[in-house]
Amino acid sequence: MRGISKRFGPVQALAEVSFRVRKGAVHVLCGENGAGKSTLMKILAGVYQPDAGELELLGCSRQFSSPAEALAAGISMIYQELDLVEDLTVAENIFLGSEPRGTLAFTVSRRAMIAQTQALAAEYGFAVKPDAKVANLSTGDCQIVELLKALRRKAAIIVMDEPTSSLSEAEARRLLDAVRQLRSRGLAIIYISHRLEEVVALADDISILRDGKVVHSGPAAALGIPAIVRHMVGRELNDFFPPKSGLQGKVCVEVKNLSSAKGIADVSFVVRQGEIVGLAGLIGAGRTEVARALFGVEPKTSGEVFLDGELAEIDSPAAAIAHRVALLTEDRKRTGLCLDLPCYCNITLPSLGMLEMGRIIRPAKEAAVAAEAGSRMNVKWASPQAPARSLSGGNQQKLLVARWLLAQSRFMIFDEPTRGIDVGAKREIYSLLNALAAEGKAILFISSELPELFGMTDRVLVMRRGRLVGDLTTAATRPDEVMHLAAVE
Repeated sequence: MRGISKRFGPVQALAEVSFRVRKGAVHVLCGENGAGKSTLMKILAGVYQPDAGELELLGCSRQFSSPAEALAAGISMIYQELDLVEDLTVAENIFLGSEPRGTLAFTVSRRAMIAQTQALAAEYGFAVKPDAKVANLSTGDCQIVELLKALRRKAAIIVMDEPTSSLSEAEARRLLDAVRQLRSRGLAIIYISHRLEEVVALADDISILRDGKVVHSGPAAALGIPAIVRHMVGRELNDFFPPKSGLQGKVCVEVKNLSSAKGIADVSFVVRQGEIVGLAGLIGAGRTEVARALFGVEPKTSGEVFLDGELAEIDSPAAAIAHRVALLTEDRKRTGLCLDLPCYCNITLPSLGMLEMGRIIRPAKEAAVAAEAGSRMNVKWASPQAPARSLSGGNQQKLLVARWLLAQSRFMIFDEPTRGIDVGAKREIYSLLNALAAEGKAILFISSELPELFGMTDRVLVMRRGRLVGDLTTAATRPDEVMHLAAVE
């Protein structure tokens, strides 16, 4: 790609970007949210057409006017946003649009789809159920299905946009091994990730974008993590995890023998005011199920929850909100935000009854209140009236935090709050979590990344197969101890 430029209205998304990918190499594309990574890849994939510049594929000048043309040319893109049909099975999604024919005319061979899906999954070491409905899968499993879709196409160039953001450490390692296999077979891999540890471990070449321009491109071996961060944000990021407040008060949340039909059993723990408690475990361990049960999304089959010493009957999200419990879900775009509504509506959604507007919603008052809450969170938006989908991932996350602060939440559950956001935005989220703890909020912090659990929490709870198997003081614990508890029966 040579001299690629792209403008959206007044915003110059890309400015004369040049980008070269070799066969049999993993080329990592880095940059903060809004740096232009996705725009550049969408031009490669035929979603956008450049305003200027040219694209050359295997020595031939090409121009793709649609994603179908790019696919036909051997370019497959796995988007960070899931692109699956939830009412279809895993196998049906993987073969969507190219289903194997049955023995009768105009029929599809489901047996062939299932068999080929099993073979493909086994080849790359993924455990999937071909006949499972996608609607019943976890976010991590859905990401694996997306990867299998791309692998089945046998593309010459595969673009992976944050493929491990939804995966556990073990699943991520298997995925990286699969990427190395693809590289050894001569494929060109373009890999976008904010996980800098895996960038250093995986990349052959690296290009770094900032403000729509290439600020560095070359062999990855020449760069370490500090240099990558410096290029991405234009400054050093010392002390990546901010100092903890260390101010803990009385017990705010006490969970006793919590069980649900979704696979958690006899989970008990406490969270104190001003404390950040981490929840660790592999995919399927039950971390998100605990969050959903505490917020009333999934009914509990037994157990009790006490808030500030009083029994709290939480059987619905409305009841959770009334008890001042907040949940920032692991998938902010599917289950957190109303993307097409204005930002101010997303902030005020659970608090309309507190705004004293009577029976008539007054948008001007909503917007004014939301603007103040957004300003406190340093949300970067064109205006409170801008649609939520127009914000970067980090700002969308801050939008949700502003929502729950406006609702005067006392117990806040953060499920994978830094998933899919850049290092600068992560630092802001970490600082925000510490500030909330310093205000006396009780925080349950679910994360698949051990470094941030150890950098942010006071204690770490470890789950395995729906049960709590460890309650550890972070400062007195090693990461390998957490992994041993999470993985070893």
